[in-house]
Amino acid sequence: MTKPILHGISSSRAFRSIWAAEEIGLDYQHVATSFREDSKQPGYLAINPNGRIPALVDQGEDGELKLFESMAINMYLAKKYGPELLGRGLQAEALVWQWSVWGISEIEPLQMQLVVQQFFLAQDKRDAGVIERATKGLGRPLQVLEAHLADRDYLLGDTFSLADLNLAGVMELLNMLSFDLSAWPNVCRWLEACRSRPSYAQAKAVGSG
Repeated sequence: MTKPILHGISSSRAFRSIWAAEEIGLDYQHVATSFREDSKQPGYLAINPNGRIPALVDQGEDGELKLFESMAINMYLAKKYGPELLGRGLQAEALVWQWSVWGISEIEPLQMQLVVQQFFLAQDKRDAGVIERATKGLGRPLQVLEAHLADRDYLLGDTFSLADLNLAGVMELLNMLSFDLSAWPNVCRWLEACRSRPSYAQAKAVGSG
């Protein structure tokens, strides 16, 4: 049987999908595809015409599947290969979707503003106003997360799920930014638990490119 093929590197959004594959224990082929030249080649564009990473190629009962968008890839991998990550029942799966979408709508846009300022602009070109507004803006969703985690270890309760992996994967950019999360101790505790999983270190190693 042909192995699933996952394209991407860990220093990108592809880390989320590499992490999911490692958490599931999936037997897959990793192709270290960067978000620069590699993802703009004709062969890769035939898989993901957006020229972005990650992308997945898998064989199924309906033929070859070419899939892009990290959250879609992760939901597919969990449904097919690691359903235990979705929790038990429709309600748990709905909560996985909720927190995954919440991460890319409430956290990611603001942290991306900080990424652009810190990593893509020369110091004399950075906009202090953008940095201040994005940093302040992150306080609202982080407080929502802080309150939610006050009486539970993980997003769905006492068990690690794809919701945790997806959201912690989104927030990996804050880790790269060395963003100060000390005002939200429950978030810090939860992130530490997520990042202490063996699959996290494995994904960092596998996806380094």
